[in-house]
Amino acid sequence: LFALGRDHTGKRVFRPGFLGNRRGVSAVRRYGVRTLFYGTFLPAPDLGNRGADVMRGVHDAGHETGVQCWDRIRWEDGVARADAHWTEREMRRACERYTDIFKVPPTTHGAADWQMNIHALRLTQRLGFDYCSDGRGTHPHLPVWNAEPIRCPQLPTTLPTMDELLVTRGITADNVAAHLLQRTATEAPAGHVFTLHAELEGLRLARAFEQLIVGWKAQGWELGPVRLAYTALEPMALPRCSTSLEVIPGRMQTLLVQGPEFLKDVEAPPLK
Repeated sequence: LFALGRDHTGKRVFRPGFLGNRRGVSAVRRYGVRTLFYGTFLPAPDLGNRGADVMRGVHDAGHETGVQCWDRIRWEDGVARADAHWTEREMRRACERYTDIFKVPPTTHGAADWQMNIHALRLTQRLGFDYCSDGRGTHPHLPVWNAEPIRCPQLPTTLPTMDELLVTRGITADNVAAHLLQRTATEAPAGHVFTLHAELEGLRLARAFEQLIVGWKAQGWELGPVRLAYTALEPMALPRCSTSLEVIPGRMQTLLVQGPEFLKDVEAPPLK
């Protein structure tokens, strides 16, 4: 999933505690010094323009691609309070840039930092996505927000991320893979969705990620893109589950979380 607009990571530098040990990995180690100046002391680079060849290369290598956002910092900081106009503008700009790069429209969306609002959920239906992975949960479902059903399936992230686990006492880069493997040791009929970050699992935590891949294969899991799980589903037959903004372990802010099945325990009235 790609952020496709400008990188304003540097705007986070002035927040108290940001430069410290952020979710188990310092901001300097996570992003690098130069990135921490983007949007403040250095111009914010246009990721879609600068990285278009790299993005196409990811697709050409056989990986699934999709939209994360236009401006990651603006989305994460603003979408929870945003109105319909702001939300649609951000999502459409990202989709249009994706189409410019890949010459086809995006078919999946995964919200930056799992930040969503009702307007964004409605847009997942209108923008033509086959499915999205915008929140955290336990299994594929059709989301229901305040009793409003959404017809675009959600395949949520089901496992904690490495950086979330690294803030837990006793978990380090040396044993974080083992903790994740404990969570996948038992059968899960719907499988799992794991979110990784190129700048963490691809660099700083690459050794732990390699251990994770080896361990999952040893457990018998088939590794692949989220679309592989989607193609095995009957989307409109999925359970409808309440969704809301909640706090989960390892995260300070609220994010989109799957709840119980909507009206599961309500009995239908008798036929007259």
